[in-house]
Amino acid sequence: MASIRNLKKDINFVIGEIIEAVYVWELTHPKKDTKESEKIIDDALSLYDRLIASIHQKEVESPKQHFNGIREELEKEGRALIDRINTLS
Repeated sequence: MASIRNLKKDINFVIGEIIEAVYVWELTHPKKDTKESEKIIDDALSLYDRLIASIHQKEVESPKQHFNGIREELEKEGRALIDRINTLS
C-alpha cells in the first residue's frame, strides 16, 4: 500500500493544479464573469477538506480499502472539476 504521505501529496498536487488552472483561465479571460470560476475553486477546497478529513478517520474497517476509496474519489471528483474548467466560456 502506498504511504499516507504520498496520498496527501497527491491530493495537494491535484487540488493545487485545479486551482492554478482556474486562475490561468481568469487571467486569460479578464472580461468574463468569475462567479463560476470562483465556485470551482470553492468546490476544490471543499473536496480537499473532505479528503483530508477522510484520511484522518481512525475507525475504519479495512485501511487499504479506505485509502483506495479516497484515491478513487480524488480521481473522480478531480476529473469533474477539470471538466467544469474546460466548459467555462
